[in-house]
Amino acid sequence: MIIDQLDTPVSGTSLKPTPAGAAYTDPEIFRREQAEIFEKMWNAVLRAESLASPGQWRTVTVGREEIIVVRTRKAGIKAYLNVCRHRGMRVCTTPEGRSKTLQCGYHAWTYALEGELVAAPNLTSMPDVDRGEYGLKTVHVREWLGYIWLCVSGPAQGLDAGPGAPPSFEETVMAEVSTRFGEVQSLENYGIEGLRVGETRRYEVAANWKLIIENFMECYHCATIHPELTEVIPEFAQGWASQAKDEIHGASFGAQVQGFTVDGSAGVAALPAIAPEQDRKYYAITVRPQVFINTVPDHVIFHRMYPVSAEKTIVECDWLFLPEVIDGQLDVSRSVELFHRVNLQDFEACEQTQPNMSSRAYDDGGALVPSEHHIAEFHQWWAEQIGPSATRR
Repeated sequence: MIIDQLDTPVSGTSLKPTPAGAAYTDPEIFRREQAEIFEKMWNAVLRAESLASPGQWRTVTVGREEIIVVRTRKAGIKAYLNVCRHRGMRVCTTPEGRSKTLQCGYHAWTYALEGELVAAPNLTSMPDVDRGEYGLKTVHVREWLGYIWLCVSGPAQGLDAGPGAPPSFEETVMAEVSTRFGEVQSLENYGIEGLRVGETRRYEVAANWKLIIENFMECYHCATIHPELTEVIPEFAQGWASQAKDEIHGASFGAQVQGFTVDGSAGVAALPAIAPEQDRKYYAITVRPQVFINTVPDHVIFHRMYPVSAEKTIVECDWLFLPEVIDGQLDVSRSVELFHRVNLQDFEACEQTQPNMSSRAYDDGGALVPSEHHIAEFHQWWAEQIGPSATRR
């Protein structure tokens, strides 16, 4: 089995084993990951400010489901499976739009923004049709940190029943934040919900989503491929990420560094509520299964990951600043450029790794050094989620 070796250290060394290469290439394992991880957990999908006005909607993908996310007139943000209840065509066939209703282009079944069926050809001659029962099927929605989080767990339901129970947001998403920051309040000091998007970059990465998470969780590679980052955060050159084991640790800026920018020069206005111990420090957290959050004194970098196939992943990254920075059109390019370069460097490494997941040299997997302890914990979590039956060769 692919994950058998996770329980046994490599004999005679301080190394720990990884999953076998097939874990990163097998379509059946990827299908199981979509079903057991992404479709059962909370996924951050959009900045709430991107749907500013009633009628604005966008389509997003969670696992194997395409979802309409819309700001309604009466009920705030709502989300629906993008499936017409008549014959199953997609209701929204473009990535975004603004409209008073949501209408399928096949037979003109029309839905209110709140989801119920409001019109269809000859609908008045069918008085027995329950317009709530044949409304769009809802998806769980939660707003936090200024983002819209979705969960498609449980059977999709009509408007009359409501969706099945999702996992507790507090016991999953917020609990992960607590393990990294000690308490949720420490993250809330950054006021992420009140920040504005300075820039968004979208990356198409030819690599398995797990390779991207593994890369983000360690800094053993930092001295090799991140010269700009290690100039700003010198301790990263030692091979330990800011997720130091069994402690809440922020990585310190270099003594001569003024800000988290590509050249170490001063950034923009500092976030007003950060604690003294958060000044001149970088923190990073992985919120499983698909969010990375990086915090520095004057901005926050928020990644969202969308697995497309076993060998392709879309990553969207927002750089968030105070509203007065955005409204004043202050130059944030040096702040954006630093982590954009880090992203490009990381994703190239992942893309150079992905082809060798199919090599016979990686049939039994690879090895982790002690500073990669977080990756070993991630592998164990992954194995627990998808179950041993999914990893049998």
